[in-house]
Amino acid sequence: MKLDGILPFARQLVASALSPGDLAVDATIGNGHDTLFLAKLVGESGIVYGFDIQNEAIANTTKRLLNDNLLERVTLFHKGHEQLRNNIPEDHHGKIKAAIFNLGYLPGGNKSIVTTPVTTISAIEQLLEIMAPEGIIVLVIYHGHEEGALERDILLPFVKQIDQKAAHVLQYQFINQQNSPPFIIAIEKR
Repeated sequence: MKLDGILPFARQLVASALSPGDLAVDATIGNGHDTLFLAKLVGESGIVYGFDIQNEAIANTTKRLLNDNLLERVTLFHKGHEQLRNNIPEDHHGKIKAAIFNLGYLPGGNKSIVTTPVTTISAIEQLLEIMAPEGIIVLVIYHGHEEGALERDILLPFVKQIDQKAAHVLQYQFINQQNSPPFIIAIEKR
């Protein structure tokens, strides 16, 4: 297949925005796969800020980072992503180059604990304030469950109304697949 799948395309977008020494955010660390990816991209002199409300996510991500000797590049917060502006040091505001969200629930975890449109929209608004120009926010939207469909239905009108002078907004989606496949919303700050 010549078209990138959803997760490879999400990573391609993030990688296009990051260089060694940069700052990045994993807004939903989950099992730590994206956190590890970001930590490799920012290199020894970069920093990744990771957020999650679940102890299991913090533990899984910490273990994954330790296994690759990359924990020192990452600051993990056992907090929701709607608290990112108050937890990322002010001297890093205006310098964040990329952020990624995997919305929904923790794979292999409690499926009743899900991201919500209120906190996700708050986090997006905060990121748009504190990101560097040309910084990219990537949202991977899993909408194959009731709460995911609700979040999708609130997020799409929100991102469509973002002023085009403030950001470019892209939707990347396979439209002929069954079972509500995930899709991407990418927001590039202008």
